[in-house]
Amino acid sequence: MASLTTFLIAIPALLVLSVVASKGAGRFGIPALSVFLFVGLLVGAEGPGRLAFANDQFAQTLGILALIAILHAGGLGTSLEDVRAVRGTALVLSTIGVVVATALVGAFAVVALRFDWLHGLLLGSAIASTDVAAVFTILRSRSVGLGGRIRPLLELESALNDPMTVFLGVGLLRLIAHPGASIWSLLPVFFIQMAVGTLAGIASGKVMRWAINGVSLEFEGLYPVFSVALVVLTYGLADLVGGSGFLAVYVSGIVLGNTSYVHKRSLITFHDGIAWLMQIAMFLTMGLIALPSELVGVAGAGVALAAFLVFVARPLSVLACLTPFRCSIREQLMVSWAGLRGAVPIVLATYPLIAGIDGARTIFNLVFFVVFISVLLQGTTIPIVARWLGVAAPMTPEVRYPIEFNPTVATGNQLVEMVVPDGARVADCSLVELSLPERTLVVLIQRDGEMIVPGGGTVFQPHDRLLVLAPEEALPQIRALITATSLSA
Repeated sequence: MASLTTFLIAIPALLVLSVVASKGAGRFGIPALSVFLFVGLLVGAEGPGRLAFANDQFAQTLGILALIAILHAGGLGTSLEDVRAVRGTALVLSTIGVVVATALVGAFAVVALRFDWLHGLLLGSAIASTDVAAVFTILRSRSVGLGGRIRPLLELESALNDPMTVFLGVGLLRLIAHPGASIWSLLPVFFIQMAVGTLAGIASGKVMRWAINGVSLEFEGLYPVFSVALVVLTYGLADLVGGSGFLAVYVSGIVLGNTSYVHKRSLITFHDGIAWLMQIAMFLTMGLIALPSELVGVAGAGVALAAFLVFVARPLSVLACLTPFRCSIREQLMVSWAGLRGAVPIVLATYPLIAGIDGARTIFNLVFFVVFISVLLQGTTIPIVARWLGVAAPMTPEVRYPIEFNPTVATGNQLVEMVVPDGARVADCSLVELSLPERTLVVLIQRDGEMIVPGGGTVFQPHDRLLVLAPEEALPQIRALITATSLSA
């Protein structure tokens, strides 16, 4: 048995190797997640590293914790304005779209791979979920954005379809274990899980804000510990009362992220780092579990399945769901192509292994091919496809200001960035002429790469980026004033 020292060397060494390798691969447009998967294969039982790892239960537990961290961090970075703009399309795509994709892949598995229907649908549900974190990591590395409503739609869909695919996967496993059960018996369970999960998430987000603001911890380093405990507790309690824990942690992140609370900036940064760590761990774990000798045996079927998902199942499900919402064909094709597979299929692939059902290893190996090919093929070509479809938009570089506002008490104020658009009437006006609400302070102006500390006579120009400190309730009025075409607006 390996000693503790061996693990304390091997695990951080794997993480360092993965991060460094991803940095080099990014320069050639190779997605970082595919590098993590490849590193896992290299150090696995049949790779040069010869590291035997066969603990499926541990992999599943790690996967659940990873999804909790990834979904909550995604919620913290989701704007309520974006949610409202695409909530209808995202909800349809993440529910009906997942069912359509699952059914199509299931039919393909029955006809082409000789699966029975329940096992085919189980395979379909495992690969139906998308991973938007991978998409925008690639776009940021290539300095390409997505215009219109594509970006918020992908973000919201990827978060909402995770609970849906987990529900389908677990439900289908129950049907396989109990052949006499009806698939229609899953419907009431689904609606209960989604409704309870949503309500639990809303309530938890509000409780989290109240708890973080009111606890008044003596040491700042305890706030991340407290925050993580609240997030995991949200999942556990929602699951205990019959709700979707994954949906609850995502919704709680949205509620919390769109309010002000103490140490907000540092806590968001902390959760983002944890989410990255968990995503790396999941791809490494899948690489460790996979055995190249078994993968060779299903290579043809894996490539065919990945091709069917990318070129048939995903496009048809997107077209069926988004056409009624009058989305353009270019937007639909981009949403379809950007549907990368990531952490969720890896987690779901461990469920059949633990359940010990027939063909579980084959399902895992096929999921491996789908994830690897999806990340590598689609991941490397997303910027090219976005430009070809005419939906690429310049990605606004993140501005790093020399100051941060990280309140240690609940002040009710926020430090936000606002941009002076072309044609705005505030352009060519001085700060003193704006009549900003009380307790509002324009802290800095970023102009042509320079930072300007404004005075009363400072004149605004188009494209100025303003760092504004103001009461939370005054922000809509200030934003309307900055962007209005008339000072009286």
